[in-house]
Amino acid sequence: MSINNVSLDIDYVRAQFPAFSDPLSAKWSFFENAGGSYVPHNVINHLNDFMTSTKVQPYAEFDTSAIAGNNMDKATELFAKMINADNDEIIIGASTTMNMYVLSNAMRHFLKPGDEVIVTNQDHEANVGAWRRLKEHGAVIKEWKINSENAELEITDLESLLSDRTKIVAVTHCSNIVGSMNDLESITKLVHQYDAYVIGDGVSYAPHGFPDVKELDVDFYAFSLYKTYGPHLGLLYGKKEILDQLPNQNHEFLEGDVPYTLNPGGPNHEELSCLIGVYEYFNNLYQHHFSDDEASIRLKIERVNDLISKHEEEIANPLLAYLNSRDDIRLIGKNKIENKNRAPTIAFTINKKSSKEVSSELVKNGIATRNDNFYAWRCLKALGIDTKDGVVRTSMVHYNTHEDVDNLIKALKKI
Repeated sequence: MSINNVSLDIDYVRAQFPAFSDPLSAKWSFFENAGGSYVPHNVINHLNDFMTSTKVQPYAEFDTSAIAGNNMDKATELFAKMINADNDEIIIGASTTMNMYVLSNAMRHFLKPGDEVIVTNQDHEANVGAWRRLKEHGAVIKEWKINSENAELEITDLESLLSDRTKIVAVTHCSNIVGSMNDLESITKLVHQYDAYVIGDGVSYAPHGFPDVKELDVDFYAFSLYKTYGPHLGLLYGKKEILDQLPNQNHEFLEGDVPYTLNPGGPNHEELSCLIGVYEYFNNLYQHHFSDDEASIRLKIERVNDLISKHEEEIANPLLAYLNSRDDIRLIGKNKIENKNRAPTIAFTINKKSSKEVSSELVKNGIATRNDNFYAWRCLKALGIDTKDGVVRTSMVHYNTHEDVDNLIKALKKI
């Protein structure tokens, strides 16, 4: 069945998330998804089952231990298939920040004094900070700066920064402030011409559609699982042929045991296991909307991605149009979503009002949002925005509704 003939069944979607029937959380129009999403009941059930029945050290012979280990392995395998990776190319760590820190410490062994590392000022600090620290080991840090007028990264500026000394380029797939989807596939093709590594930050991209890492051809890719309807963990993908070359960052006896060499202490057992519930939720979405159940896991994800993108565009564009219509509001990023050019992560400021004042008024009107720099303080600084007061960020995912947006616009009209 063509995606053009199918619309997201929002009632079905919201029925999968206990938060929408919980007395505490159900009263809010929730616009803080870029900080962390709600989780479906599948995830909660798997977490509860693990903690109830299999909360033991995994991989022993007795049944509860064997089940625990099998579920941890199954979760890794399913997520690998969802993003088109191999099992031994996936690291599930504590967070994206931690994964990037460990990766940067491993990759510094590839660098010689004078080698160049390119970072952007559009990224949040989880991707920027770790690579900037390589300056302490002799790397030359170059900054790919945004256009201060439209907040976009322009690929011609990257072309002027690349050189024969470039070894690493760290770039966001989608900004958590600007919302723009950067053409990571084209960026990767360009960077690989210089035999340099590309580290893609998908933290703000993955909640709106799980990537195909092989199609992007990135060398590494990271995102936060607590923003993709799961527990507070981070996923790091790395090409196996590169992981094999990286020095061990884990216990000495794990030397050569890739990818555990890049996961000090190993994964959180119960949270890794409950990632099965994220897969189940997306599989259920697919089965509810499409009749063909013979498709591969990745094809199912691609079809659900399209379904989600279509819905997010429909609910976000009225908000973007309203914000753009007000002379006293500064909208950051593109004013319309079309052809998947931006995420429904929408940041703005209002003239003569602090972002703190605005977010407080929105909260009083039933809108769950906040003001902050959201770890992207370099981006705000480049745009001339107070990094302490920050912006108001209203971020949506596919379980948000037209009613949520109407509530937000009504609240903004009062300000």
